[in-house]
Amino acid sequence: MTIPPPPALDRALGRRDLTAFAINRVIGAGIFGLPALLYAGVGPASIVAMFLAGLVVLGITLCMAEVGSSFSATGGPYLYAHETFGPVAGFEIGWLMWVTQLGGFASVINLFVNYLGWFFPDVTAGLPRIAIIATVLACLTVVNILGVRRAATVNNILTAGKMIPLALFVIVGLFHVDGALLVPTTIPTAAALSGAVLLAIYAFTGFEVLGVPGGEVRDPARTIPFALLTGLAIVAVVYLGVQTVAVGTLPDLGTSARPLADAAERAFGRTGALVMVTGALVSTLGVAHAILLAAGRMPFAMAERGQLPAGIAAVHARYRSPYVGILVSAAGMLLFTIVTTFASAVTITVGLRVLIYIVTCAALPVLRRRGGHAPASFRAPAGPVLAVLCVVLCVGLLASRPWADIIQLAATVALGLLVWAGFTRMGRR
Repeated sequence: MTIPPPPALDRALGRRDLTAFAINRVIGAGIFGLPALLYAGVGPASIVAMFLAGLVVLGITLCMAEVGSSFSATGGPYLYAHETFGPVAGFEIGWLMWVTQLGGFASVINLFVNYLGWFFPDVTAGLPRIAIIATVLACLTVVNILGVRRAATVNNILTAGKMIPLALFVIVGLFHVDGALLVPTTIPTAAALSGAVLLAIYAFTGFEVLGVPGGEVRDPARTIPFALLTGLAIVAVVYLGVQTVAVGTLPDLGTSARPLADAAERAFGRTGALVMVTGALVSTLGVAHAILLAAGRMPFAMAERGQLPAGIAAVHARYRSPYVGILVSAAGMLLFTIVTTFASAVTITVGLRVLIYIVTCAALPVLRRRGGHAPASFRAPAGPVLAVLCVVLCVGLLASRPWADIIQLAATVALGLLVWAGFTRMGRR
């Protein structure tokens, strides 16, 4: 009797789907919450910080596009680190990526609840908050388990839904900008500006997971670089426009809990605020969906390579989705979201993401020198030099963080090593 092969993942994501995934994954909680945090740190110079962050992310994206074009399996940066630097480095990056996805989900859902409080003030705390978090997470989990085709359709709809109010905010808002508010009254220190740049990078984060569902992408060697660069270009234009309008229309931007809604209300009245709050709800819901799509595939990829229990690599026989990995990630997200706030989740994840960028950029020159590996279909200009420059910039940004953040980062890395050692010992037994 012939035993049928186990179900495989469905390669259903094309260029349009993956580009929409890139936009949806990046534009989310960051741009609806960070304009106020950036302004509180460096004032009108926050526009410069956003521009500099975009340049840093462009270099990292070029490196990631080249490295990603050499692989076609599930895993993204975890896979790149595992194949380039070995299983220990791979597990650590996989661990860090999973933690950042939990933190990213927590930040956007907490912001979702905050914006929902514009309509219903009593839902932002206590049992109503927990009930909303659990309900949203349960719905998104079901959508992702039903297969990547359905998940992509929902993702495309949510991406379109978030772009419309943001485009209106920028295009119409530029006509209401007070030029005097754009001029800094004091020059921020280099430390303050570098800290703001690192925080602004959070608004661009998410592009690093674009290669994670590589096993479900058609022609990933070409599709992933295209989606990375096209998505980044669209996001950068939107972000610079949003920050400029927010700074130029809201004098007390630094103290706003819902900065885009407050800026829209000041410029356009209650109707403008209603449009932006609705847009924020759609946007945060969309990025939460995209985060779960990627996060559910991280445990799957690690289990495929024997670094987590084999059962986590199970694929649903009907829907061809990594349903166990999705459920594991959803459980972690529920706990993480309940115990954090938007600001605390941002602080936890931003440094971890920079470590992931460092390892991925460092993989570029190694893969170029190494033989016996699939050649990259995309070549970054001056690739090795660009990779070294990006690594140096990322190290400098990490060094500018407060000691409390660095200690927290080191503790997360150390915990990952302990988890790896525990699973390795279990595997040997």
